[in-house]
Amino acid sequence: MGRPTSIKTSEEVRDRLRVLAAERGTTITELLEELASRELTDAEREQRAVEAAAELGIDYSEQVQHAGQDAWAKIRAHQGGATA
Repeated sequence: MGRPTSIKTSEEVRDRLRVLAAERGTTITELLEELASRELTDAEREQRAVEAAAELGIDYSEQVQHAGQDAWAKIRAHQGGATA
């Protein structure tokens, strides 16, 4: 772990993080590390899409990129998440 720092958030978010960490038997710091490492950056998502297309023998064109983005937006919408 790097040098400790602080993150400003609302009391409601802090309390929720505390409950989630306690339910998992961990600390808020470890919970945040897990959540941050689980989420991909845009660049990481793009690289994985390129690699997946190559494995499938598909040319990763702009059209394929947009079709994939549209598909994920629909999936997130059905899961109750934000659309891209």
